[in-house]
Amino acid sequence: MKYISTRGHAGQPANPEFCDILLGGLAPDGGLYLPERYPQVSRAELDAWRGLSYAELAFAILSKFITDIPPADLKAICDKTYTAEVYCHVRAGDDAGEITPVHWLEEGRLGLLELSNGPTLAFKDMAMQLLGNLFEYVLARRGETINILGATSGDTGSAAEYAMRGKQGVRVFMLSPHGKMSAFQRAQMYSLQDDNIFNIAVTGMFDDAQDIVKAVSNDHGFKAAHKIGAVNSINWARVAAQIVYYFKGYFGATKSNDEQVAFCVPSGNFGNICAGHIARQMGLPVARLILATNENDVLDEFFRTGIYRPRKAAETHVTSSPSMDISKASNFERFVYDLVGRDPQRVAALWAEVDAGRPFDLSASAEFARIADFGFISGASSHADRLATIRKVFEQYGVMIDTHTADGVKVAWQHAAELRAGVPLLVLETALPVKFSETIVEALGREPERPADLEGIEKLPQRVTVMAPDVDAIKRFITERVTPQ
Repeated sequence: MKYISTRGHAGQPANPEFCDILLGGLAPDGGLYLPERYPQVSRAELDAWRGLSYAELAFAILSKFITDIPPADLKAICDKTYTAEVYCHVRAGDDAGEITPVHWLEEGRLGLLELSNGPTLAFKDMAMQLLGNLFEYVLARRGETINILGATSGDTGSAAEYAMRGKQGVRVFMLSPHGKMSAFQRAQMYSLQDDNIFNIAVTGMFDDAQDIVKAVSNDHGFKAAHKIGAVNSINWARVAAQIVYYFKGYFGATKSNDEQVAFCVPSGNFGNICAGHIARQMGLPVARLILATNENDVLDEFFRTGIYRPRKAAETHVTSSPSMDISKASNFERFVYDLVGRDPQRVAALWAEVDAGRPFDLSASAEFARIADFGFISGASSHADRLATIRKVFEQYGVMIDTHTADGVKVAWQHAAELRAGVPLLVLETALPVKFSETIVEALGREPERPADLEGIEKLPQRVTVMAPDVDAIKRFITERVTPQ
């Protein structure tokens, strides 16, 4: 399998394979990597995959995208990553070690796809644990090291740091918006004392941090000299790994491969739902992909109007679902590439507008007229909606959900009547409630339960450097810590 850039120039080698792009993040032209074609899944394969374990399914799906790692080695990496010890220790009562069980709120109609049983209690663990093991394998095989530069609005940072801590040949520099995450999220990241982990709190919004990561990635000289890599969802491996749980969720929600499923996905950076889009393009029977945003509704606005209008940091709301406080969705470029017929020149022109701080408008285009062919619909949620949804789900079903999952449930309810009868609707759970206990207390008047090993995490010593959103200053910080003294 070869990879291409959404903007047409994938760099050297001219036709890179998976391991060539694993460590790099953005393509040299500023675009995002995608496979040259989406592999198609046959009915026979779907039938054969229905009974597989999560690790077996991951190997089957990732083998279609990763053809430059020997199959035995890739299988060993999947088997090492997706174990009950890593993913099934959080909640009692999960079905016999199921890594991503479906928790039905209404049997056969509305369910939660549990994705938050990993070490940092967020869906990001599903891909990040694999990424850590892939990095370690490829670096060892090549005799190289890597300095990961990432940005987080909450959960990516801790998932990356827990996946990379102690890994040979890996340092992590993680940018986060200063004071904008929950206390639990900050504690998960900043309390890590590993020598290869560096936390930087940027005095701005997530988009400021994400812009710094992109600016550094586009400085090809600095990137090469300092071996800069990426773990944000601009990294194709993250998206590829997330495709797996759409297939697993489909199998968990249906009895035969003649059925369809709809997924509702809370989304800020478009990475999670992008994986669902690709699963659907591969042939997974997905009736609808329902995108849910919070008050930062740039994506909802696009799917309703055809206008993509990224906001400035000053226009970005600080909300109680902070991981979606994003107004420039990095992975959206991958979907638009497909939407405009995989025309890299068109994508480059559209993102030239975005990079200049301007919106683009596809509302009158032939491409936007075909948006329904991709199965997308969308909706938005507010703080009041989150509180009401958390209360209703707890009172009606006895289930406590986090704020982002609440955004998803609210939008799922909004669109449920539009689905064909008999199509189950799965909301992708994004995190456990303990990560956002302040809002849970506001909604329910009680603290959420937390795993015993995370009791008192907010009281642990924290190690973080507060910095202005200054690209050159961040580069100096990295250089001082990776250059031998």
